[in-house]
Amino acid sequence: MSAGGGALTALLATSTPRADGLAGLWEQVTTPQPAPGRVTVLVVGGVVLLALMVPFVWHLLRHGLTIVHEAAHAAVAVLAGRRLSGIRVHSDTSGLTVSRGRARGPGMVATVAAGYPGPAVLGVAAAWLLSRGYALGVLWLLLLVVVLVLLQIRNWYGLWAVLVSGLALVVVTLWAPAQLQTVVAAGLTWFFLLGAPRAVLEMQVQRSRLRRRGGRDTSDAGLLAGLTHVPAVVWVGVFLIVCGALLALGGAWLLAVWPVA
Repeated sequence: MSAGGGALTALLATSTPRADGLAGLWEQVTTPQPAPGRVTVLVVGGVVLLALMVPFVWHLLRHGLTIVHEAAHAAVAVLAGRRLSGIRVHSDTSGLTVSRGRARGPGMVATVAAGYPGPAVLGVAAAWLLSRGYALGVLWLLLLVVVLVLLQIRNWYGLWAVLVSGLALVVVTLWAPAQLQTVVAAGLTWFFLLGAPRAVLEMQVQRSRLRRRGGRDTSDAGLLAGLTHVPAVVWVGVFLIVCGALLALGGAWLLAVWPVA
């Protein structure tokens, strides 16, 4: 499946102006762009929040969170010394990251715990960049995440979902005007910041339904409960606190730096 990564890389290579080369690309990424006014940021955030409340739209957008969620699992697994075997993204917006190593211990706990905070961490990083005017840097950061996930995708639906996400980022990054790039970067930043706690709440709702049916809890919180003997609901609370704190921090950066329009 990693051939998809070659296709996206080839598109990037052919679309980037050769005259500029890597030096020109680095200059573009590190050159601050005009930032939108605070009203624009609030409007974009409001639109994203409304989109997350619409079930059909949420289901569609949820794939983006799943990609980053699984990327966080994969990144921490590698940092913990585990061997990454592949990533899957499914049509029901669930995902699976498989790594090899010890079945228990701090490395496994960190790997499982990384998923739900992952989008919020990425959102905070994007908010920090945006607060300094690096909208294009945000888009390239997201594109890098997509390419790295693409290299590890092991199912066809996941390949399609990641390719579509990557191609959309390529179009905006390489051909959209600077103002549109900034608005899109702000929208994606709000999406990760707001979507992260939304996903945690969704997990808890699914856990409650599963528990009523007598099913086995295979959520990240359930897996962590088995690994640490700390109740799954406590892990849900930890995820909410972490995602909420990162939302507050990222939101403060987004709103405090830019002047009122």
